[in-house]
Formats: sequence, structure tokens, C-alpha cells
Amino acid sequence: MQYRKFGRTQLQMPVFSCGGMRYQHSWKDVSPMLIPTQNQRNLDATIRRALELGIHHIETARGYGTSEIQLGKVLPKLPREKLIVQTKVGPKADPKEFRKNLDKSLNNLNLDYIDLLGIHGINTLERLKDSIRPGGCLDEVKKLQKQGRIRFVGFSTHGPTDAIVKAIETDRFDYVNLHWYYINQFNWPAIEAATRHNMGVFIISPSDKGGKLYDPPPKLVELCQPLSPMVFNDLFCLSHPQVHTLSLGAARPSDFDEHLKVLPLLDRADEVLPPILERLEREAMKILGTDWVKTWHLGLPTPEKTPDGINIRTILWLRNLTLAYDMLEYAKSRYNLLGNGGHWFPGNRSTSVGSFDLTDCLANSPHADRIPTYLAETHQLLGGTSQKRQSQQ
Repeated sequence: MQYRKFGRTQLQMPVFSCGGMRYQHSWKDVSPMLIPTQNQRNLDATIRRALELGIHHIETARGYGTSEIQLGKVLPKLPREKLIVQTKVGPKADPKEFRKNLDKSLNNLNLDYIDLLGIHGINTLERLKDSIRPGGCLDEVKKLQKQGRIRFVGFSTHGPTDAIVKAIETDRFDYVNLHWYYINQFNWPAIEAATRHNMGVFIISPSDKGGKLYDPPPKLVELCQPLSPMVFNDLFCLSHPQVHTLSLGAARPSDFDEHLKVLPLLDRADEVLPPILERLEREAMKILGTDWVKTWHLGLPTPEKTPDGINIRTILWLRNLTLAYDMLEYAKSRYNLLGNGGHWFPGNRSTSVGSFDLTDCLANSPHADRIPTYLAETHQLLGGTSQKRQSQQ
């Protein structure tokens, strides 16, 4: 395993973290008596395999159902000084409600302290305000820091880049959990901001939200040769020293195996990556056109400024991935979440785009004339049964 300094925390963070949202029994809280023995054994084996590999950062959240309470049966049996333990709790307008949830998390984990506490889902400026205002959520965290029960505080986010940058620039957080990977590089300005503020940078779900890379389409497999798409994406992310760790949502001990192949390549990224990157870019330009690839994202409105809240940028992005790389199943899963994702995945599908005049909202786009047609075509291509986030199911 290799390690990187996690920003101002000075923690030596493994380049892979053991994320805790895949191996738990349930997305809802249930009595420990209802957790199957076999499921608990699998979780135990997964954690122990992570530690064997040098992955000593164990990450979970209050919103991950039984994950915390199941970890609370395992972690106290392990050498505490060798662990970096993180959980996440969502902000609340009422800090007493936040504190109640936070206390539940700490009790579930059954540890004297946790190393990292993330304010979970600072996706909007309103949730940021609830966190940093006097007497708000961060003040409750500070009380526990003074008691030695929490060491460092950060935040996780699925929000727009400008909101993430504003949260970073408050300088109230030690680290950030955010999305950034080859197919979605929009948040690079936020990573640059975090680097300026000496914050730890933790990448969320590079293999799942990064393209369902555990089940990639044959075309993507071919384009990423000689690496698998999963190893390519890991190497792409970790070739940037500003990135400190990637979350691996392991469901079983063997889920780490493919990722380990990137470790001997880290010192050769400058040699290994360029041919693959060139191949991927060349294919996108061949299919979509060079001008579109370079400029499609310019001047697009946010869902709040679009009729019916259509998330134009996300829909066009999913169209690009589908046409260029055959990432149809991934694109369908994300597209059909629109309308149900709330602030975690905002905006709506282009179901009735033909009923609206998009002239004004697309006034700053160089492709205003063709985008309405593309939105309608994408709905025909990707539309299906509406989906929910995992935690809603």
C-alpha cells in the first residue's frame, strides 16, 4: 500500500479507503438481532482483508443503515492506534437534532473517539449555512473535539462545483469528500481550492459513480487496454498528487483485488496513461465531433434556471458517454434518477422538453440550436423506469 499526507490533518492516508456502504445488511436501521450472522461475518472478513492490505481508513455514515452498528462489533477488537475511522452525519437546521444523530453514530461505532467526522451532504448553500452558522452543527462538533471524541472535521458533497468551492473557502473544514474521476472532471476547481487550503481530498465512489466500472461495456474495455477501466480510472485519479485517497465500496474481501493492480503503476503514470487518454479523446471526437467535445458544456444553465428544472448539463454529459463509449447502462441508471435525487442529484429528465422554449436559458451556449433536439433524443435513448437513490430504497 502507498500513503499520502491527508492535508492539514497530517494523517498518513492509504491511497485506497474502505468505504462502508456496500457490505451492510440494510439501508435502514434494524435491530442487531435481525442482522444475519453470515452478513456480519462477511463484513468482518472484508475489514480484516482491508487491514491486511494496509487499508486502515474505514469510512461509513449515519445514512448507511446498519453499517455503523455492524462496524461497532468489529472495530473495538482491532488495534485502535492502527485505524483511521470516519463517519458522516447530515447537517440539520436544528443543531440538537444533528447532535442526537451524531451521538448515535459515535455510540454505534463503539469507540472512544473517531478520527474524521464528515458533515454529510453539503450540497447546497443552505446546508452549508446550517453547518457553519454560530450555534450550528460545527459548533456541536467542536464540543466533541474538545472532549477528544472527534479529531478532525470535513464535509462530503454531491453539490455543484461553485457551492463546493464556497464551502472550502470558509476554511472551516480539514478535508472534503467529493466526486471526481475520468468521466466527470467538473470538480477539479474544487480540488484546486482544497489544495490551497491544505485540506485532505477523498474521492467518492470512483468505480460506481465513476462509470459502473466493475461491469464495463466492451468498447470501454478495449479503449482502456492494457488496463481494465477500473485500474485506468484509479491511475488517472491517483496520478494527481492533489488527490489523497479513493473510496472502494467493497462488498466482499475480494473486491479489493482489481484495485491493487494500480499500485505498481503509480510511478509509471506518465508512461502508461497518455496512450489511453489519447485513445479515449480521439474516439469521443470521432463520434461526437471535435468542436462539441471541447465546447458542449459552455454557457449551460443550472436546473434552477431551466424550464421544468431540466438538468441540461447532466443529460448532455450522459449522452456523450453513451454515444462515445457505449456506457448505456450507466447512463440509464443516472438519467432515471433525475427527478428523485433531491439535492443529491438535482434537476429533472427531459421528458417533455418539446413543450418548452429553451431559447432564453440557452442564450449563452454555442450549441443552442441543437441542444433541444439532443435532449429529446437522449430521453428516447435513456428514458425508462424512474429510479431512487440506494438510501431511499
